[in-house]
Amino acid sequence: MRSNFKQVLFLFIVLTFLNAPIIKGQDLPWVKVVGNQFVDEVGNIIQFKGLNTSDPDKLDDEGQWSVEYFRQVKSWDINIVRFPIHPEAWRKRGKEAYFQLLDKGIEMARGEGLYVILDWHSIGNLRSEIYQHPRYNTTKRETFEFWIEMAQRYGNNPTVAMFELFNEPTLGGGRFGVCTWSEWTEIMKELIIIIRAHGAKNIPLVAGFNWAYDLTEVVDHPIDAEGIAYVSHPYPQKRDQPWEDKWEADFGHVADLYPVVLTEIGYCGENDEGAHIPVISDPSYVTKILDYVALKGMSYTVWVFDPAWSPMLIKDWDFNLTEPGKVWKATMKN
Repeated sequence: MRSNFKQVLFLFIVLTFLNAPIIKGQDLPWVKVVGNQFVDEVGNIIQFKGLNTSDPDKLDDEGQWSVEYFRQVKSWDINIVRFPIHPEAWRKRGKEAYFQLLDKGIEMARGEGLYVILDWHSIGNLRSEIYQHPRYNTTKRETFEFWIEMAQRYGNNPTVAMFELFNEPTLGGGRFGVCTWSEWTEIMKELIIIIRAHGAKNIPLVAGFNWAYDLTEVVDHPIDAEGIAYVSHPYPQKRDQPWEDKWEADFGHVADLYPVVLTEIGYCGENDEGAHIPVISDPSYVTKILDYVALKGMSYTVWVFDPAWSPMLIKDWDFNLTEPGKVWKATMKN
């Protein structure tokens, strides 16, 4: 009996070890905002380049929320990953179970030397509470409560460099209702105050109008809060070519005063699976957007390291790259 117990105990320990994330490396240094740049604790300037995961809930359901997934991501020579957390998935899985996913993912990211952006992945108008699809449905109260939970759990974790407060505000007017820039910045300012009152040291990220593309209001009417950064999603069809002057007018000029993170960029061909407006383009987009990013000192994360969500960077769970994925990886590494 004692021998059988020891064998069972040994097997349990081995299986637990094999299924646990393999964590290596040291704690990452805190990142903060100084002027229009991100810097670490000793003042080194950091320009972030990274990838978007798909929703951790989806990846876990498919058995891919794993050390191997993060090793594959790290092979792109990046330093940050963005976790898009859908309100629907947050509610479906439940807070405690979803926290287990995030705890595991943050540790696996840290083990590969990667910072993390936590993104409340809703699309629509938080003021009117009208959204693009039911998966994005949320309320102002739920959004605030979500970030209070994040602040309490990860507000003292330097691996979680940034809190992206709301993925893609449509705003402005139209079928999603009305919200002025002044109203939007007041909501974001209040949320930042609440997060920091709960002890969070993470950098808040605030997106602009037009599905997180347009930051034209920022210079004249910035959010009254220190230590924040702004977000744009300049997918190729947001503007006609040539892009550079339009990018400068729409969001790039903001990077002269504040840090700007392009938390979603990406493209696919018009005949590729999942092709849709505004992501259809050709490989020239990759060179042009990354040249512009380098010129302006901005940071970015490419959408998306998943074989089902478009525009895809991989085409299967053997991590074979799509054609856009090949272009992105080669250009980013070089």
